Amino acid sequence: MSKTFDRIAAIAFLAVGFLFMVESLRISKSAYGSAVGPNVFPFLLGLILALLSIKLLFETTRYAHSGSQKQPLQYKKFFIILLAAILYAALLETIGYVITTFAFLVVGFQTMEKGALWKSALLAACFSLGVYVLYAKLLQGTLPSWPIWLQ
Repeated sequence: MSKTFDRIAAIAFLAVGFLFMVESLRISKSAYGSAVGPNVFPFLLGLILALLSIKLLFETTRYAHSGSQKQPLQYKKFFIILLAAILYAALLETIGYVITTFAFLVVGFQTMEKGALWKSALLAACFSLGVYVLYAKLLQGTLPSWPIWLQ
């Protein structure tokens, strides 16, 4: 692990998390037909990102000095996940939250650790359906649910 890289990444993500929280406060607090305003999720995501960044900063102080062992950069994995994220954002409205989130998570899980496809698919399905039910059904928020051809 690179202590310097992790510290720089933690500081950068901490700044992005705070930016999410600050900018989410500028979003309207209510949405027509929704009990949860559109500012809630960006604020919570920013808060989670900031807290995880602070945790990473504290963890970098506990890194052992590992000499000059450098791990190779994994460009292939990075570009696969970057492409998956771009496709996720581009197809979210067209295909819907549940299907695109499921596909993105399966690709991400399999990119990071190959094998156990059924476990990746099960976890991705539980997460995407769980968030949809929690946010869209219980909290009465709005998400692009299913494609028109599937309804």
